[in-house]
Amino acid sequence: MARKPKVLPPLDWLAPRLRLTRTLSLACFFGLMALLVANNLWFANLHGARVEVILAVELVPLLLLLPGMLTGSARAHAWTCFVVNIYFIKGVLAAFDPARAVFGWIEVIVSLGLFVSALLFVRWKFQHERRLAGEGA
Repeated sequence: MARKPKVLPPLDWLAPRLRLTRTLSLACFFGLMALLVANNLWFANLHGARVEVILAVELVPLLLLLPGMLTGSARAHAWTCFVVNIYFIKGVLAAFDPARAVFGWIEVIVSLGLFVSALLFVRWKFQHERRLAGEGA
């Protein structure tokens, strides 16, 4: 039995959603970076560890994705969906520690927001590009 081709949404439906999800993903991306910096500089009990080393370990994965996120690359947003799972897990673990529960839940919410917005951006970006290429017309 032949499969029906999937119908792509129109460009005027995709364009505002692309702008919204890109804005949300960038806001959550920079929010996550700011949250990590603020927590490690002012609130975290590092037990004598050097703040610079902890910040470097936590921020390097995000800094590697930064150029692609700023240019609006669908590939960078897709990779962000993979990388942000590390911060989600870290936030869940922190949320169960009473001393770090607030930070943990904030990290969970921000990382979940980044994951969802980046995922939707990737989906709609590829649909937008397919529609511009003349597919589904």
